[in-house]
Amino acid sequence: MPDRAPQPVDRHLPTDEARDLISLVRDIAQREIAPKAAEEEDAGHFPREVFALLSESGLLGLPYGSEYGGGDQPYEVYLQVLEELAAARLTVGLGVSVHSLACHALANYGTKEQRSEHLSAMLGGGLLGAYCLSEPSSGSDAASLRTKAVRDDGGTSRSSEAESGGEWVITGTKAWITHGGVADFYTVLARTGGEGARGITAFLVPGDAEGLSAAAPEKKMGMKGSPTAQVHFDGVRISGDRRIGDEGQGFAIALSALDSGRLGIAACAIGVAQAALDEAVAYAAGRRQFGRPIADFQGLRFMLADMATQIEAGRALYLAAARLRDAGRPFAKQAAMAKLHCTDTAMKVTTDAVQVLGGYGYTADFPVERLMREAKVLQIVEGTNQIQRMVIARHLAGPESR
Repeated sequence: MPDRAPQPVDRHLPTDEARDLISLVRDIAQREIAPKAAEEEDAGHFPREVFALLSESGLLGLPYGSEYGGGDQPYEVYLQVLEELAAARLTVGLGVSVHSLACHALANYGTKEQRSEHLSAMLGGGLLGAYCLSEPSSGSDAASLRTKAVRDDGGTSRSSEAESGGEWVITGTKAWITHGGVADFYTVLARTGGEGARGITAFLVPGDAEGLSAAAPEKKMGMKGSPTAQVHFDGVRISGDRRIGDEGQGFAIALSALDSGRLGIAACAIGVAQAALDEAVAYAAGRRQFGRPIADFQGLRFMLADMATQIEAGRALYLAAARLRDAGRPFAKQAAMAKLHCTDTAMKVTTDAVQVLGGYGYTADFPVERLMREAKVLQIVEGTNQIQRMVIARHLAGPESR
């Protein structure tokens, strides 16, 4: 069967710097990521060396400011980088998105002193982050989380000096944590006050903190190279200056991060879908039945056309939301729409790609079965698609009656 190399996505980028950046990412993806993806996913190998290379190349802090080692890139560009990485291997694309999510709280709500001390290493110092919000009993209902952070001020009064001093002791379990057990730092949401969203505070916890441990990684149907694990906090002590934002501000910080993170998931989903389409087109052009390529048959041609159209629509949707974000305008509704549409598209396109390849598509000899398994999780992470529909509906019709 003749090889047919996929054509790179025709991207409309705002600057020459962005075009050079995409060229760099494509080179790394083709040389260092894609050739090993199938073998390493099958073996459950986490490519820490790839994340080290991305950090050295300045690709782990793209949407953050250059004064702290970031790339000063708009989200419009950063998301297209994620798409390219996810097309090569979702473990890498999603990993970069999660790392960016873990940096969000400190970058946007930390003090100048906190950013000076920690952020440069987080963005470009070879570190890898994880984001700890979900728990075994609180997934979609994140505001009901139970992990607690208790102040230990050494007996001092709660003066303004004591507020920033002393220590916090964190106890509880977080669940479904990408990079759980391999991360160098964890952004942790914990309860410091009463029930509900207003009792939650954000903290930055080092990965080697005493009392922090991770369970064995979950055995997943896809993304086997990306560790997803419960993370246990058994009386983990951190200094008072590792609290991010004000007490009780944590849930608002988390929602702000998730709005941006959902765009990252949308971009990754389109990357997976694009990779599946490329495989399907190449196979259809080379596979001959009844004396001609199966790409000549109208039923299959229409499938490919629909797949490509859905991908282009998804790409346009996530980029439109990114441009709103870059302009400083509200984008939460559009982020939910992009996450919903792009991840549903990834599931549909990868399923259709398996169908195009027929029996071969159901085997591990071709990548589309892996892409289909990976696409499924994107409809679940960072807010299920049912939650996205609730978010969109609230923007349209207001909150639900109680």
